[in-house]
Amino acid sequence: MKAKLIVFIIGISLFLASGSTAIANTDVQTTELTAAFLNGLNAYKKADYELAVIQFKQIAAAGVKNGKLFYNLGNAYMKNGALGDAILWYERALKLIPADPDLKFNLNYARGLVKDKKESESAPIYKVLFFWNHLLNALNIQQIAIVLNIVFGLLLTARLFIKKNVLKAPTGIILLLCVIFTATAFYNSYASQYRRNAVVLPEEVAVRSGLSEDSTSLFVLHAGTKVKIEKENQDHFRVFFAHGKIGWVNKAQLGVIE
Repeated sequence: MKAKLIVFIIGISLFLASGSTAIANTDVQTTELTAAFLNGLNAYKKADYELAVIQFKQIAAAGVKNGKLFYNLGNAYMKNGALGDAILWYERALKLIPADPDLKFNLNYARGLVKDKKESESAPIYKVLFFWNHLLNALNIQQIAIVLNIVFGLLLTARLFIKKNVLKAPTGIILLLCVIFTATAFYNSYASQYRRNAVVLPEEVAVRSGLSEDSTSLFVLHAGTKVKIEKENQDHFRVFFAHGKIGWVNKAQLGVIE
């Protein structure tokens, strides 16, 4: 890990997230979180993974959203034997740095340790057809869509002054890309608001038919299992794991992939 680069990125992320907070306060907080990050790195190198988790989580709790930070936190949890938490932070990192090869390798390794397997483990066809949505994160796709729309507008304006059809083909290509990336950006926005996934954190969780501990235990899920959140109660989520496997789980036992 290039510690200086990551420290710089965390500092910038913290600054951007601070909004209208006074510069002096931001400087103090940045210094504290930079120290926490360095302490976390040192603890990790010394194999004190519990302390590394504490230091890295302090930074994440301050609102810093950085893929490398989440990846390091996942590694620390993994070394500390907390499979559920490790996969949770790997999944959160994946949303920010989806093309990172080390992250993909570690996440796939961690998924291989999960006890619960769905009936079908094959990659759905849409992951092939819409590959760009799995190579880029949602923010990148949104930025590309904005740039493409600006370029398309400029091309249309240019065609008003150029009578020849020399810009017809480029305009058509840009229009197609605009439609693809704009539609993908809207889909990602919808999915982030209305489709939420979570990861089981404890070693074992009973999925029940109702909201009380006396409700019938329908089936059991284990640490690291990824589920889809269908409904939310004050203290519980109704989750979907696979066909015929739906039930209620206490919120404290799940980590939501934000």
